[in-house]
Amino acid sequence: MHRRDFLRISAASTGAAAFAVGGAGTAEGETRSGPLRVQILVFDGVEEQDVIGPVAVLGHAGHQGAEVQVTLVKPGSPGEVTGTFGTRFAVPAAWNPTAGDILIVPGGGYAMKDGPGVNALAKDKTVLRDLARAHRAGVLVTGVCTGVMVLAAAGLTQGRPCTTHHLAKADLAARQTQVIDARVVDDGDLVTAGGVTSGLDLALWLVTRELGSSVAAGVESVLEYEQRGAVWRRP
Repeated sequence: MHRRDFLRISAASTGAAAFAVGGAGTAEGETRSGPLRVQILVFDGVEEQDVIGPVAVLGHAGHQGAEVQVTLVKPGSPGEVTGTFGTRFAVPAAWNPTAGDILIVPGGGYAMKDGPGVNALAKDKTVLRDLARAHRAGVLVTGVCTGVMVLAAAGLTQGRPCTTHHLAKADLAARQTQVIDARVVDDGDLVTAGGVTSGLDLALWLVTRELGSSVAAGVESVLEYEQRGAVWRRP
């Protein structure tokens, strides 16, 4: 059976409301009140794919009838940032750590230890403090690829099951994190994904978890892309 057929059968037999579950303010069996507010944190050196993948998935979820509000946010103030490969992002909003339901932290630039990217972000004490603040406030904090290393620097992954890019897994394990060999790792209020293209898979999982499997099936059909790899969830 193809994945999209499975999702559609699941939605038909169980009901989409049963899938509207999770750490962004809904309880099992409840439907969401108002749009799902997703912030994507962008910064100089960000990996373009880690941003565009989730934007596309969540945007198409909106086209499927789901209420989704996606905002690119920047630490400090609005402005322009430049990605790993020179793409310029006009960022309309400053990051308010407690303003969203979900925060997505992309990766980028991990191999350039002294350049722009996640290494610089992981040294920013204000960013690390605000990540912890968002988590305490009940925001579902998620990381794409080496963006997970910023979450680790903020202390959010310690003792928790997580994943990241395969070249950074040893560094993540050294931070007392339980590294899981899965594409997406869902530990309730912390969701991580490993791989440069894993932003697509993270976002599709978030759509399934928060908005319903029927919406996810519709998004996959339009994108002609099916969620890749295993999703690990705590029993």
